[in-house]
Amino acid sequence: QVQLVESGGGLVQAGGSLRLSCAASGRTSSVFRMSWFRQAPGKEREFVAGIYWSGGSTFFADSVQGRFTISRDNAKNMVYLQMNNLKPEDTAVYYCGVDTSGRGSSRSVSLYDYWGQGTQVTVSS
Repeated sequence: QVQLVESGGGLVQAGGSLRLSCAASGRTSSVFRMSWFRQAPGKEREFVAGIYWSGGSTFFADSVQGRFTISRDNAKNMVYLQMNNLKPEDTAVYYCGVDTSGRGSSRSVSLYDYWGQGTQVTVSS
């Protein structure tokens, strides 16, 4: 199993920045890719950004492309989400997820095997 713990959420004004962190532990050798998802009240969980654990390639949702970056530190088993130029519509609980199989769409919630508890991000207008 893989355990995930997110941190770094908070309240920020529109246009501001936050950096989220996700610490992975346990069987991290099984990680194929790690991604950030978010879920706003009354909405489904949606893909935000992802990174391949081995090669480091990244991929983003259109809604955050150019504003968010994702990075990893394999030695520390950490993944980071740098969020710039935040907008009120970015308000959500942000979750870190791990995919150990590499099958299917990297943007599909159902493909991810492990999740953290989430961290709240609130962007005020």
